Amino acid sequence: MPGFTDDFLDEVRARNDIVDVVSGYVHLEKRGSNYFGLCPFHSEKTPSFSVSPGKQMYYCFGCHEGGNVITFLMNIEHYTFREAVEKLAERCGMDIPQDAYGESSKKERDRKDKLREINKASANYYYLQLKGSRGKAGRDYFEKRKLSDETILHFGLGYSLPYSDDLYRFLKSKGYQDDLLKDCGLVVFDEKRGGHDKFWNRVMFPILDANGQVIGFGGRVLGDGQPKYLNSPETEIFNKRKNLYGLYFARRSREKEMILCEGYMDVISLHQAGFTNAVASLGTALTQEHCKLLSRYTKQVLLCYDSDKAGVSAALRAAPMLKEAGITSKVIHMDPFKDPDEFIKNLGAEEFRKRMQDAQNSFLFEIDQLQKEYDMGDPDGRTGFVQELSSRLTRFRDEVERNNYIDAVCERYHLEQGSLRRETNAIGEKKEEQRMRNVRFSASSPRMENREEGQQQRQKKGGLSRTQDLLLTWLCEEPKLYPVVRSYLSPEDFDGGLYREAAEMFFEQMENGQDDPAKIIATYQDPEDQKEVSGMFYSDAYETVTPDTRDKAMRESILKMKESSLERYRREHSGDQDFLSTTLKRQKELQELRRRKILQ
Repeated sequence: MPGFTDDFLDEVRARNDIVDVVSGYVHLEKRGSNYFGLCPFHSEKTPSFSVSPGKQMYYCFGCHEGGNVITFLMNIEHYTFREAVEKLAERCGMDIPQDAYGESSKKERDRKDKLREINKASANYYYLQLKGSRGKAGRDYFEKRKLSDETILHFGLGYSLPYSDDLYRFLKSKGYQDDLLKDCGLVVFDEKRGGHDKFWNRVMFPILDANGQVIGFGGRVLGDGQPKYLNSPETEIFNKRKNLYGLYFARRSREKEMILCEGYMDVISLHQAGFTNAVASLGTALTQEHCKLLSRYTKQVLLCYDSDKAGVSAALRAAPMLKEAGITSKVIHMDPFKDPDEFIKNLGAEEFRKRMQDAQNSFLFEIDQLQKEYDMGDPDGRTGFVQELSSRLTRFRDEVERNNYIDAVCERYHLEQGSLRRETNAIGEKKEEQRMRNVRFSASSPRMENREEGQQQRQKKGGLSRTQDLLLTWLCEEPKLYPVVRSYLSPEDFDGGLYREAAEMFFEQMENGQDDPAKIIATYQDPEDQKEVSGMFYSDAYETVTPDTRDKAMRESILKMKESSLERYRREHSGDQDFLSTTLKRQKELQELRRRKILQ
């Protein structure tokens, strides 16, 4: 599969100094050989976010985020790997190699670029019509909705004239051929009329993807025409199940949560009022694809749906989907108004902010709605409510989380905790038995076994791990010590999983006169692995090593690793033919090492 070559990625990293890139997002101050600032990935008052120009890496000693310049851009801008590489290449004036995509992929990419070009030209055209002499109807509509000129420009709002082929004729005048226009979603062809516009006599809402490219449109009819709202059909560049209106602006807001609404005007009104973290689905119910997309940018969502029955149902459906994607959610109550647009116009931004602060936990909101279905004054009704409540509580697999919710609902509805806990546990056990009966077991693959080993490795960060971190960091900071360390240690002496993999790559680099831990990080795709490997080359223990303690610290570190390696050898090779002689040899080496000075 075509992709970026290692040489190309190395050059992208080399030509984008990490200090320069990070400085665009974080105020850094030099401290020794590194730079420090407040971490952009978690809240802190004392700077613990370190950027190393020598290693071309960053690492936070608080939240343990770490990586190279590519992973930084992925994390801070929520880009995919390819997007981050392309942005960095553009930043330093590098062209993307043609063979990075392959011939068929290049044709597809060029075609999609053309479709985006058509959408961008159409967005500009609609905006000009809105501002021109024939756009009064559109301007009157937006004025009635109390949108400022700045907001209209910010969102690129426009107007499609009440003529059925106005845009088509404009696009043809720009040289676009019918075979592209029929696939862009803006022009419809039939035998009777030929090419004619999809949208006319509507105010227009350009839809941008997460990177700011126009990929489609929504149009609201002026007058009594139907349908009231119309979206672009799905095309090669537009999938309404995988995009969110306003995301391009919301992802740059730096707020810890996002506000999820139902419509374009809700998003626009909230942004105009200062809530720039609002997004909406595109004329469709929330999908798992939407949730996955949101999880790239936030771990908390405030649901701000309409206050009518349909809006309540949408919120009830959205909350468990968001939870499955790893996102916690709360519900903002809009009563007595229908939606956030009406709320903002009537009560203003400060009252809306209060509603945000008072947003209700989505599970408790769900149970409030459930309780309305039962007569709590009737024993049968109360029993039915408790049974259904218990069933829903089993969604929480974590015992602490489940017990916290049991405590909360018992206090809220005056229920007996012991009875509810027993009923919940009983239903949970039945569900688990059923689940186990449905499971089809298969042999674990070696890849999965390695993965599990890596996860265990990350979870047991202790004395040996800190020693390995210290040695790798020490070598990174003082490469001249490599021959000394290599005479005592090999990558096989490092504990299994990520440590041994990283040590093998780093020792190979050192053998070739290189010192590039940022390149090692680039070999891992899992963000957790990237963070773990970053920490290996950023040990805070190195800062405690003084000239007086250097030899002792190095000898003790190597000793600890050799002792651990010997114990591992005893466990794994007790049946080998040369087990005894090898063990005695290693023990003798350890005895000599305890008496020897290592750093002269």
